[in-house]
Amino acid sequence: MNRGEPNPRDWKTLDRGVEELETELQRIWWQSAGKGLMQIETTLSDELARYLDLSTRQIQITAANMANIDTPGYRTVGMNFEAEMAAALATDGEDEVAPKIDEVGGLVVRPDGNDVSMDREGMQMAEAQLKFRTGVALMRREYTRIFDAIHAGK
Repeated sequence: MNRGEPNPRDWKTLDRGVEELETELQRIWWQSAGKGLMQIETTLSDELARYLDLSTRQIQITAANMANIDTPGYRTVGMNFEAEMAAALATDGEDEVAPKIDEVGGLVVRPDGNDVSMDREGMQMAEAQLKFRTGVALMRREYTRIFDAIHAGK
């Protein structure tokens, strides 16, 4: 495996985190079935959902860059995660706005016109995966906190 390539084990860990979150959400849904649909939302859970959406989009953008490493004339694209997160939080739950994706400047362009750097994209992927895992962990804690509050009175 080259230095800039993502580690397949990272994908398995990421998939496992997503599966655990989905399992927990399904458990919530099934527990609420027949009792009327129980919708659990907090400001923090909404913000974490936006965070997860943006980190997922960052992973998709990075994967697209990696997939186009041999495409002549392809230019690396990216988004400013922090600015997009600030914009998402400023909407106060209104309609979600698609993140702004721009060409990344300042990269070395090869003779074929392509400027994708596998080293850079590998680092971008690792950062995006870390953000996603952090978001999943925070979301799990938020729902645990909510369930503890619900079950405290029983």
